[in-house]
Amino acid sequence: MMDMLNFFKKDKEQTTAQEPSLSWAERLKQGLTRTRSQLGNQLGALFGGGKIDEDVYEELETILLTSDIGIYATQALLEDVRKEVKRQSLNDTTQLRAALQESLIRLLEPLAQPLNTTTHQPYVIMLAGVNGAGKTTTIGKLAWSLQRQGKSVLIAAGDTFRAAAREQLQTWGERNNVHVIAQEGGDPAAVIFDAVNSAKAKGIDVVLADTAGRLPTQLNLMEEIRKVHRVIGKALPGAPHEVLLVLDANTGQNAVSQVKAFDDAIKVTGLALTKLDGTAKGGVIAAIAKERPIPIRFIGVGEQIDDLQTFNAREFVEALFA
Repeated sequence: MMDMLNFFKKDKEQTTAQEPSLSWAERLKQGLTRTRSQLGNQLGALFGGGKIDEDVYEELETILLTSDIGIYATQALLEDVRKEVKRQSLNDTTQLRAALQESLIRLLEPLAQPLNTTTHQPYVIMLAGVNGAGKTTTIGKLAWSLQRQGKSVLIAAGDTFRAAAREQLQTWGERNNVHVIAQEGGDPAAVIFDAVNSAKAKGIDVVLADTAGRLPTQLNLMEEIRKVHRVIGKALPGAPHEVLLVLDANTGQNAVSQVKAFDDAIKVTGLALTKLDGTAKGGVIAAIAKERPIPIRFIGVGEQIDDLQTFNAREFVEALFA
């Protein structure tokens, strides 16, 4: 997990006032360097010129599969590319690059649905994910972003068994005037129940409810997270309004399994894909789009506090093919 203290050390005034030296598009392109190298170098050789035939399609299939795009997404992309080749009467492999790029955009665009926190007050976001996915860091970055939008935020440190997570959230709260409800040990559901009630009483706009990291195979812990979900609903009918699953892009195809397991358990409504800058496995985003098409709310491509940004499909694909 990226150390949140990297940006906790800055004063709030410095953090919010500092402008990045690179635009988001430039940082996204930079952050996707490893994935782009994995995919682009091979595609560059394939799309260098020549007749479009079955051998080309077979090689393209291999490249997509080795880029963690997954079997089902690869099949869908190949089928779409074949249709484009036929529709536009393409005959040279140099023309396939644009066709593949547009096919990938079409696959990902339905997932590009920004988070809207204006529908309820308080708007309760329950965060889930395995240990190391970047959940605590995502909470800090999301809280900062929400504050920049003028919203009041309350954090519920529901990972009651991991002192580091609790301490990081408390440090964040102290430095940025965000109230954090936490306790050592105890029942995570009770902590979050108190937080939601406190938010209702204080007129808080958004509650960020952390939960303990767990593997989908840990059935007892998955039952605990279901309990947290139920208790939030008791504290505020209709909540949580967003169940945000945080995924580490480094896990590749494992991320698809995590999405399925958590979605089956607690009905995930949005995804945050972190650490894209440290992996060549960013193609897994296409696998998710095909196998469990849940909206991707955010992607993270760096350690800066504003490196968690709303997912935009065209922007992402253009950076991937740049």
